[in-house]
Amino acid sequence: MGRGKIEIKRIENATSRQVTFSKRRAGLLKKAQELSILCDAEVALIIFSSCGKLFEFASSCMKRTLSRYNKCLDCSETALVEYGAKKQQSKEVNILKDEIARLRMANRRMMGKELMGLSLKELQNLEHQLSEGILSVKDRKEQLLLEQLEKSRLQEQRALLENETLRKQVEELRGLLPSPECLMPPYLRLQPMEKKHFQIKQDVISSNMGCNCTFEKQGESDTSLHLGLPSDSCRKRKAHDTSCSNDSGTELPPS
Repeated sequence: MGRGKIEIKRIENATSRQVTFSKRRAGLLKKAQELSILCDAEVALIIFSSCGKLFEFASSCMKRTLSRYNKCLDCSETALVEYGAKKQQSKEVNILKDEIARLRMANRRMMGKELMGLSLKELQNLEHQLSEGILSVKDRKEQLLLEQLEKSRLQEQRALLENETLRKQVEELRGLLPSPECLMPPYLRLQPMEKKHFQIKQDVISSNMGCNCTFEKQGESDTSLHLGLPSDSCRKRKAHDTSCSNDSGTELPPS
C-alpha cells in the first residue's frame, strides 16, 4: 500500500520533528546536488535548524554565489523600481489621455456638434457657458478697441507737437538767413537798372522820332500851304527840313 497524504503543519512532538527534519534535510541536499550536476546549475543551499544549527550546500563557492545573488537582487530591485515608475507614468498618461478626450468632446459640443447624448439640463448649462463666453469676448474686444483708440490719440498729439516744433525751427532758420536780394550776384542786381535805363533811352528815341515826324508833317502841310510863295520864311523852313532829314538818315526827294 502507498503512503498516506501527510498534512503540512508544524509537528508538535519534538522527537518526531527532529527525525523528520533530518530525513527531509538529507533529501533536500541530495536533490540540490543532483540538480547542479544534471542541469549544470549553480546551486547554494542554506538551512538553519530550530536549534540554530547551520547546514549548507554549494555547487561551486558559497561566497561567490552569495555575491552574485546580491547583485541580482539589486538589479531586480532596480527593475522593480523602474517597473513601478513606468506603471505610474502609464497611469498618468492614461489619465491625461482621458482628460484630453473629455476636453475635445467639450470643445466639439461648444461648436454645436455631438449633442445627441446630452440631457435638457446639460444643454441649458452649455447654453449658459456659451452666453458667458460671448459676453467675455465682447468685453475683451471693446477693451482692445479703446486701447487702440487711446494709442491713436497719443500718436496724433505727438505728431502735432512735432509739427509745431518743426514749424518753429523753420521760422527761426528763416529769421537767421539773409534776404534773397543780398544773395543775388552783383550783375543780377544791376540788370534791372540797366533794363530801366535802356527803356528810358527807347522812350526818348521814340519821342524824338515822333516829334520829327510831326514836324515833318507840319512842314509838309506848311509847304503845301505856302507853295509858290517866294518869301524868306519859306526858304528858311525848307533849309531846316533838309537838315532834319539829313540828321535822321532819310533822303528827301529833290524839289
